[in-house]
Amino acid sequence: MEVVTGWTGRAACVLQAALRMSNDAFAAHLDVGLRTVADWHQKPGLRPRPETQQLLDTALARATPEVAERFAVLTGRSPPTIVRKDENGAAADAEHRLITDENISGALGRLDQLAWWEPGTARRQVAARLPGLDRRDLLDRASRRRRIGRRAVADALGAYYRDQAGEHGRYGARCGHDDTEVVTSVLTRPDWLDLDCALTADHDRLTLATPAADRNSPLDAGAADAAVQRLTETLVAGTRFVDMPLYRLVGLSAGKGQISGSLGITQFASYALTLDLLEGELSDALTAGVSPEPGLLPLRGRYLPDLVSVLGLADRLCAGGALALCAFARPADPYRGPADYVLLAQERSGSVVNATRQLAVIPKGFHQPLTDFRGDAKIAATLRREMEEELFGREDIDNTINERHAADPMHPARLSAPMRWLLTENPGALRMECTGFGLNLVSGNFEFACLIVVDSDDFWHRFGGQIEASWESSSLRQYSSLDSGSLAALAHDDAWSNEGLFAFLQGLRRLSQVGGDRVDILAIDWMVRR
Repeated sequence: MEVVTGWTGRAACVLQAALRMSNDAFAAHLDVGLRTVADWHQKPGLRPRPETQQLLDTALARATPEVAERFAVLTGRSPPTIVRKDENGAAADAEHRLITDENISGALGRLDQLAWWEPGTARRQVAARLPGLDRRDLLDRASRRRRIGRRAVADALGAYYRDQAGEHGRYGARCGHDDTEVVTSVLTRPDWLDLDCALTADHDRLTLATPAADRNSPLDAGAADAAVQRLTETLVAGTRFVDMPLYRLVGLSAGKGQISGSLGITQFASYALTLDLLEGELSDALTAGVSPEPGLLPLRGRYLPDLVSVLGLADRLCAGGALALCAFARPADPYRGPADYVLLAQERSGSVVNATRQLAVIPKGFHQPLTDFRGDAKIAATLRREMEEELFGREDIDNTINERHAADPMHPARLSAPMRWLLTENPGALRMECTGFGLNLVSGNFEFACLIVVDSDDFWHRFGGQIEASWESSSLRQYSSLDSGSLAALAHDDAWSNEGLFAFLQGLRRLSQVGGDRVDILAIDWMVRR
């Protein structure tokens, strides 16, 4: 590996940034004094002593390929190329997708625009990195990331944005008689909670705003490098990547019984190559034992440096979606017991973009249009679509599998039998409510927590056996609304995604109010932790 000729304080700080280490961790890594590292930050032109330069040479020589690439980009050097054999042919598949996949081509073109590069630059950079990336390394890194639980992520973000909250704070709750508080990374406020907002036209009043041009400053070297790496890893890992339109939240007003606000349109690639990178950056810092402080997370420092930027919806890209706790009425059974609700939770698969291998409620999806950009702006439109796709098996509306050619994909004539029964034959049996709203500090996403209740026993009798999760889930779990002990234990499971736990707890609170004798849920008391 090439080493730096003549280290300076500036180059040493760049190595620290590439390693994503705090001053303390970097000093310990090099076996130098903390004051030495501080001097490099204060005096970028300072030349370290020869023995210290040797320590820096050794640290760079022993760096992982990812660290070496980050260092190379930040210093303007050519990254080292490490060629490995791929026994499974993944490299050939990745090369093929790079050439033939229209969604990848669109994302590469979008990256050229975001970085203000000449057309074709992103494709050449991704192609240069493919031989040096091993899918096994990505799997190992994913395993390390999964060890970072929800609470660790929430606490890290709480520390990063400390003393900035004002009237906002992270959503937390206590369940039943357990004094242990569960805290999430979802930024909310009291008037955004317990909304009890029926998702009908009179109450669900999100609208599509007049289109406006995106105001994008060019990506700096570090942000562009991270975007190139994201696309390279997508190809090598075989992750599904579909560049479809997304709604972006521009403004919001949420209160008891009503949600209103305005939405714009962006492309998934714009989100995936910018703010969606923040989760991986944070997870990697935590797995490396680096304290996620301002200045040590360059991507977060660029996109969401403080709560002013998190809350400044009109001035940034704010994608997100809706997710719901589903409760299906179930008749009494001589073996199981009294009538109750079946509550569903999913473990997300390893091929999804976010909340990979984490617990979540189902359905869960990005808020995005099908064909009616203005009509699909309603939260209810996304929930109905996700029910069809994630629970009732409608593959023709899954944009990761099929192109969409139908003028009205949700026309009654095209609905699945369960959804037709709910929407056209027994419309009074289905209730959808928004129970809370928040902004997820992980990537700045908006989250509409919802509750879906099917009150007819007949539905579960007819269609319960047809409910089957899509590829986005690796497994489904069912819980009884009368099993308060299991539900309390589930609430404390650290495998939840932060937004999933937010929707689960808010959904249980509301279900305990409307579910009658079918529900036995211990009290859930939320708090806004500042």
